[in-house]
Amino acid sequence: MTGGLKVYYVPWRPFVMQNTFPTIYGLLPIIRTILIRERITVVHGHQAFSTFCHEALMHARTMGYKVVFTDHSLYGFADVGSIHMNKVLQFTLADVTQAICVSHTSKENTVLRSGLPPEKVFVIPNAVDTSMFTPAVDRPKRSEQIVIVVISRLVYRKGVDLLVEVIPEVCRIHPNVRFIVGGDGAKRVRLEEMREKHSLQDRVEMLGAVPHAQVRSVLIRGHIFLNSSLTEAFCIAILEAASCGLLTVSTRVGGVPEVLPDDMVVLAEPDPSDMVYAIKKAIYMLPKIDPQDMHNRMRELYDWNDVAKRTEIVYDRALKCSNQKLLERLSRYLCCGAWAGKLFCLVMIVGYLFWQLLELWQPADDIEEVPDFTLPQNCDEEILENTQ
Repeated sequence: MTGGLKVYYVPWRPFVMQNTFPTIYGLLPIIRTILIRERITVVHGHQAFSTFCHEALMHARTMGYKVVFTDHSLYGFADVGSIHMNKVLQFTLADVTQAICVSHTSKENTVLRSGLPPEKVFVIPNAVDTSMFTPAVDRPKRSEQIVIVVISRLVYRKGVDLLVEVIPEVCRIHPNVRFIVGGDGAKRVRLEEMREKHSLQDRVEMLGAVPHAQVRSVLIRGHIFLNSSLTEAFCIAILEAASCGLLTVSTRVGGVPEVLPDDMVVLAEPDPSDMVYAIKKAIYMLPKIDPQDMHNRMRELYDWNDVAKRTEIVYDRALKCSNQKLLERLSRYLCCGAWAGKLFCLVMIVGYLFWQLLELWQPADDIEEVPDFTLPQNCDEEILENTQ
């Protein structure tokens, strides 16, 4: 426990993409114990693909807690995986108290996928710790080389196939351009093959996986940050690059156009020729870019303290919502579909009966509550000193 943040490690092993195996009711006993011990008032879950999140929100509503859900991603409506996840999300959010999305595009997507009333969904963007991402004291000179930085998971969704076509063409047109690629993933081999095929070993540097603590040291080596995502709800990487004073070139997808002002980003369609043109435009814009000015603007635009205040407002609204009995809540699940609605109701009824059984086996009064404690006023300063 550090600075008032307590972390419980639940003995559930992840089996794919850091997700736990869905058990539906397996987490209820330990979730119940934690919520009672810590005297929780609001349960906040994140990410549509987190099975732990879905189960925790479901059990919290069964126990009568107010729940908030934050969606960080965009999903489609046509492929099998998206259809499946949209139905799961519809079940989870049928009884959610409030919801948060990281962009207006994300809000529209979540409302369409889940059927949530728009007035229940709030838009709170992500932010960046500008104290960690500062411009370089001695920035590389543009007259010698222009360095384009890519830091991303090297997977299909991040547009690695676009990079394979864009990088050789940019290197052909601009002899003084060099690329630094950080990240790892299933598509890394395609970049390696591209580098070998076009003999770009001296112009495309592959770093592999980059720990988050070292991201700034990579960013400040460059002048332009390139994001080639095919879908993106927000993209914090763009904020980190802009805070370090890099001009951003990004695909015009999802919520990306909402992130940065027009003079700090060059947007392109997810098409190789349009991205090459956007990079060419960004290169001509570089002389007008002041890294320190860009950093100062990012410090004003995106602040985690502001995000915390806005999230607290959502919590307050959730706490003011009236409590509903089981039968009133079941009516919401019935609206999820002719067959799915009945199945969802059955799942919630079984969960409610299991919870009542746990109440008989171990009454809430028998679970010891944690004592209150007060952080010293200089706690934040002490933590900061210890991390430096």
